[in-house]
Amino acid sequence: MNAAGTRHARLSRRLALAGPACLALAPHTAPARDTADWTFDAYSRAMQASGRRSDLDAAGFGRMRERRLRVLPRLEDWLKAELGSVDGEVMRAIAEVPREYFHYHYGDNRSFARDAWDWYPRPWPIGHGSTLSQLLVQAYMTQLVHPRRDDVALEIGTGSGYQIAVLSRVAQKACSIEIIEPLGMAVSKIFQPLGYDNIETRIGDGYYGWPEQAGGFDIIMVTCAAQRVPPHLLRQLKPGTGRLVVPVGQPFKGEQFLYVFTKDADGRVRSRRDIGVAFIPMTGRISRGPD
Repeated sequence: MNAAGTRHARLSRRLALAGPACLALAPHTAPARDTADWTFDAYSRAMQASGRRSDLDAAGFGRMRERRLRVLPRLEDWLKAELGSVDGEVMRAIAEVPREYFHYHYGDNRSFARDAWDWYPRPWPIGHGSTLSQLLVQAYMTQLVHPRRDDVALEIGTGSGYQIAVLSRVAQKACSIEIIEPLGMAVSKIFQPLGYDNIETRIGDGYYGWPEQAGGFDIIMVTCAAQRVPPHLLRQLKPGTGRLVVPVGQPFKGEQFLYVFTKDADGRVRSRRDIGVAFIPMTGRISRGPD
């Protein structure tokens, strides 16, 4: 096996993830939050404002945030080993977004914030058949799209809201679509208490993308496995800057790969295959066959 094949096999074993299944709500631009402001009181107020319960007391919150301080440099080392470099903006965004705030099971109406910074790589169920992907995968995919400050980003599959929150801390505007209505409705309420006002969410079928966005998107990230690449998403990539990351393949069969698409200034689309992954399937229109 050559070096590329060895890397693929190793990452395929390590990056077993399950992203949220892919479904208009009100818009949710805020300056970057100083993480020193993210205290137990701030966390408690944000949870209450979003209508959710917490599983943490002040001591548990402190222990969880201490684990975060150990995980962040470990994550940075991991990204450098796997991708050859670390995107400082990506790491800043991951450090800024309080992952524990997004560890919530909407089916059971319970928080599992105490597990937010565990290093053990696994997806976390969040109810309604959806999951919060492991931190390694979300960091890896975020670095693949190289977010920049003037980007407009689209996510297919809002899930817990964590991935679009990370993108929103770099991009100018971040949009996200969720196909599971009760999940999308609940998660739409969690961004405002953090001051993340450049996020807009919608209930709908991500297969069709967000066609009314003038000029299209610099970034499109799909967090569920598509049997084929939705043509609407390729059309909505901006010429010259557009990049799309999407897991493609059959669900639950170990035959999925991340694909990275880019669109040239003349509109030509190029693609390359990246690592093997294991996402839950994209649902909706895509299941009915090609356009």
